[in-house]
Amino acid sequence: MLRLWRATVNSRNGLAFAIRSEQAIREELIVLALALPLAWLVGITVMRRVELVAAVALVLVVELLNTAIEKLADRLTTDHDPQIGRVKDMGSAAVGVALLMAGSFWLFAIAERMGAI
Repeated sequence: MLRLWRATVNSRNGLAFAIRSEQAIREELIVLALALPLAWLVGITVMRRVELVAAVALVLVVELLNTAIEKLADRLTTDHDPQIGRVKDMGSAAVGVALLMAGSFWLFAIAERMGAI
């Protein structure tokens, strides 16, 4: 039980640090907060609503991982390193893919709601 408590505290601390230090995290949390009620308007079924919120939450998860990679890379060296630059670019690409996936899910759900599909 103590290990679970410590893990929870560490998770809270990590999220709090990310919120304080990263604009992208704050923006994605706002989008997640907006997605909760909007999913109830857009999604036709309960499962579709859950999928829409989960898609936005996935973007937040990938952004947190990307932020962790960037913070670690910056800690390794402040000098320009092409290899570290490529690693950071891959993390950014992962966020981009997650955004495209989430956007696709939402567009599909909107089209479904409008009866287009």
